[in-house]
Amino acid sequence: MSAGELGAALRAFLEQAVAGTPAPEPSFVGRLREHLGAEPTKLAILVEELDVAERPNVQAGLEAYLDGEGRSADLVGLVGPYGGSEAVRLASLVAAGPASLAEWGATTEGPIAYVNVRIGDDRVVRCLRSCLLLVRDGASRLAVLVDRPAQCGTWERLRVEVMSPEADAAERFLAELRSAMRQRNVYRGRVLTLGGNGHDDQQLQVRKLPTIERDQIVLPAGVLERVERQTLTFARHSQRMLAAGRHLTRGILLHGPPGTGKTLTAMYLASQMPDRTTLLLTGPALGCIERCCAIARSLQPAMIVLEDVDLVAEERTRPGASCNPLLFALLDQMDGLAEDADVIFVLTTNRPDLIEPALASRPGRIDQTVEIGLPDAAGRRRLFELYARGLTLAIDDLGPFVARTEGASAAFMRELLRRAALFAAEEDGDEVVAERHLSAALDELLVAGGELTRNLLGVRSRPAGRWHYDLIQRGRNGRANRIAAG
Repeated sequence: MSAGELGAALRAFLEQAVAGTPAPEPSFVGRLREHLGAEPTKLAILVEELDVAERPNVQAGLEAYLDGEGRSADLVGLVGPYGGSEAVRLASLVAAGPASLAEWGATTEGPIAYVNVRIGDDRVVRCLRSCLLLVRDGASRLAVLVDRPAQCGTWERLRVEVMSPEADAAERFLAELRSAMRQRNVYRGRVLTLGGNGHDDQQLQVRKLPTIERDQIVLPAGVLERVERQTLTFARHSQRMLAAGRHLTRGILLHGPPGTGKTLTAMYLASQMPDRTTLLLTGPALGCIERCCAIARSLQPAMIVLEDVDLVAEERTRPGASCNPLLFALLDQMDGLAEDADVIFVLTTNRPDLIEPALASRPGRIDQTVEIGLPDAAGRRRLFELYARGLTLAIDDLGPFVARTEGASAAFMRELLRRAALFAAEEDGDEVVAERHLSAALDELLVAGGELTRNLLGVRSRPAGRWHYDLIQRGRNGRANRIAAG
């Protein structure tokens, strides 16, 4: 007999042996059959797909459900296929495989695994990672599978799968789970940021913003009052406005030069409405507009802050402007919110001239625009006092410095005082800021720092560059005097 004939005979023998061997029953079938009182391979499976960030809410919902009278559950830990690297499904637990299936490729029982999900800096939620719950609800029996998130297209998705011999028991369970998740949502009333890409559990992150008091917002007279009326005041009277037939969704656009306090104003609003969920979108996260609005709807009252909105809402008719799908997503989402949805949109931009007019063409998009301009003389004096807190200003008259900082932004004033404090610490080792320290800081920022530093800190020159020239001359003279004195 040739080697080929021997191989063919051996193959035929093995195929006959396999065909005559009945497929083993999956290890979980008997257990599910005993718990459910029905043949699990014949039962339907109902699946709920959720955002991966909902994991701590699923845990809270499960705990709330099982706290109900007459309810309990046995927990069975699962080790997924190939050592846990693959997702577990109820269908795979009850589906019979070929006799040659190795244990390495099957789901097996193991320890109950948990994962800690951090909710900001102050809270950690312990969540089931991969678990089968054999649920008893009075006379009803359910099998519930919660597994680790699995990749599904672009984003990770979390699945909750339910099996029951009662046709509507699984639907009732999921409906109650969703209700409990809404009521116990761990993100409600927090400040949230969204990642622009990636596939981990931290795409939705909780941030802790500093508390901003009203006296920290230095704006021209009447400006902050207009912002507050459209946000804080409206929020206090939202139910009366709704009863009067007014829509609750509203938008406000804060525009002005860099460094004037647009972001700080948005942070102030978040501080003053601690019960309102705030979502911050900036940079790559602007691509998450649709997801952001969905979260805002579920967690309302909410506020969505879109910084530098001109990046996605550039006017379509401008020469060279491209068709940005994120603009259409933003318009669709703002239009798609129901009139009774209590959601505030706060948009900021340094370039209002680039903004698409359609944003302001309908109530509920942009209802008011507010210019956050450069501080006037009174504002700059207040900024000196604000940013000098914690320091001792040994300066008899701030008037000359107020005059010399005409055209400077609030961000510039903050950096000026920080730089002056550094000079004082370096020279005298204390927090006493004298006139020479403030003059040296002005010199470094406006002369030695060059045009780029001035632009970064939001300094605008006087007409014909006169302000720029005056400051440079004052800086040079001051520096020459210090050299001569030294």
